[in-house]
Amino acid sequence: MSRTDKTKPLWIRHAEHDPRPAHDHRYGPCDLPPHPTRKPADTRCRWEHPSVILFGSTCCAGCHKRGCVKEWQGYVKTGNRQQRYAGRREARRCTAADDD
Repeated sequence: MSRTDKTKPLWIRHAEHDPRPAHDHRYGPCDLPPHPTRKPADTRCRWEHPSVILFGSTCCAGCHKRGCVKEWQGYVKTGNRQQRYAGRREARRCTAADDD
C-alpha cells in the first residue's frame, strides 16, 4: 500500500472499495443515496458503515493485532524469498546461456 493510500480518509477508502448497500424496506420504498457520503444519510436504506473495511478483506483493511501482523510478515518474507530465488535462477540461466 502506498503512502497516499494510508493517508486517505476512511470514507474515501470505503467509497473506493465497492461498499455494499444495507436495505431496509419495512416502511417504504428504497431511498438509498446514489453513492456513499461523508456523513451518514438520514434514510432507511444506507451504505454499510466505513469501519467495515477495517475488518474486511481489502487492500486497506487488516487486523493490526500482533498475531495478524506477525502472520502477514511471514507471508511477505516467504514471497520475497521466492521472488529472490526466482531472480537468481533466471540470472544463472542467462549466464549459462551466454557461456554456451
